[in-house]
Amino acid sequence: MVTLSKRVQSVSLSANAAARQLTRQLKEQGVDILDLTTGEPDFDTPAPIRQAAVVAMEAGETRYTPTPGTTPLRKAVQQKLARENQLSYEVEQIAIANGAKQVIFNAFAATLNEGDEVIVPVPYWPTFPDSVRFNGGEPVLLACPLEQQYKLQPQQLAAAITHKTRWLVLNNPGNPSGMVYSHEELTALAAVLRDHPDVLIMLDELYEHILFDGRQHVSLLHVAPDLAPRILLVGGVSKTYAMTGWRIGFGAGPKKLISAMTVVQSQNSSGASAISQAAAVAAFNGGLDFLPPQREAYQQRRDAIMATLSQVPGIEVLNPEGAFFIFCRCAGLLGKTRPDGKRLESEDDVLNYLLESGVSGVAGSAYGLSPYFRLSIATDIASVTEAGHRIARACSALI
Repeated sequence: MVTLSKRVQSVSLSANAAARQLTRQLKEQGVDILDLTTGEPDFDTPAPIRQAAVVAMEAGETRYTPTPGTTPLRKAVQQKLARENQLSYEVEQIAIANGAKQVIFNAFAATLNEGDEVIVPVPYWPTFPDSVRFNGGEPVLLACPLEQQYKLQPQQLAAAITHKTRWLVLNNPGNPSGMVYSHEELTALAAVLRDHPDVLIMLDELYEHILFDGRQHVSLLHVAPDLAPRILLVGGVSKTYAMTGWRIGFGAGPKKLISAMTVVQSQNSSGASAISQAAAVAAFNGGLDFLPPQREAYQQRRDAIMATLSQVPGIEVLNPEGAFFIFCRCAGLLGKTRPDGKRLESEDDVLNYLLESGVSGVAGSAYGLSPYFRLSIATDIASVTEAGHRIARACSALI
């Protein structure tokens, strides 16, 4: 008989993956479903990056890599941070992993003891609380609903910090919310953090280049450089360069932390793929000229679906400022009756009704808030536009 550990029983399979799998099954059965579950760009990895991988393979770069990453890639990340973010790091302060998820996991594994607390604003990317739990910590979940633009408030942070607090997680731009912290908002949070010098800060800025309406990315590291000695910056190639399947993420932070994270990774996976790292070097060194048309496409999709959803009675939604998600509150739909006589009692009922109406999304409970649901706009504008119309028609049929 197999007995599972308490830790593995404290976490769950990704709700995003489960929703995507169900959608694929239905589509394979011939059901007309518009899939708005997937959190990855629908664009191809730029050709020069793909070609760099081919060159690396032909050159025999197919062997084990150093656990913290190849020197060329760590230097490329160092130069990217200096060039794009005006941040100065030594190579030894940078570690490469098999995606941003592993960076996050390694950091918590390297620092958390049983019962240590990690403050996680809600809604959250599910990896944050589950990685905390898996590594023996306790996620302290702070609800940041629509009324506060899904953003952590300084008074919330101050009230939540205890002697057990080891980390604050800050995701900017946010997944699933699409909201972006301003310079003033970050300044207010920094003022609280200065009163608690033992609290580490994890900055997930994976969507830093996917911003709308002319916004420029502002990091806590820009607003409060004095906090840098206790900040871990998490980034990667998946969103900006459409390289989700290449599995390359990076962490940049204090040498002591990066060294400990390397020890963790040495025992759970060793170094990331040599081919993927060669491609990532080309990505970071190749510039961002390809990005403006993609960003414009995301904004057009956002505008198209928001024009419809913002007019749907029972659905409340804020205009996303970045990333490629629409986070909808559907409390106004609960208690209504479908055309077949069934009542919508929960967000799951709403998601099932929308699925039957031809649109697949992810339940808000996956991100810690109910009743909500997330829609991805990382698909063609025709599908995104039609999805909005299908949702509107389905909601108009409710009694």
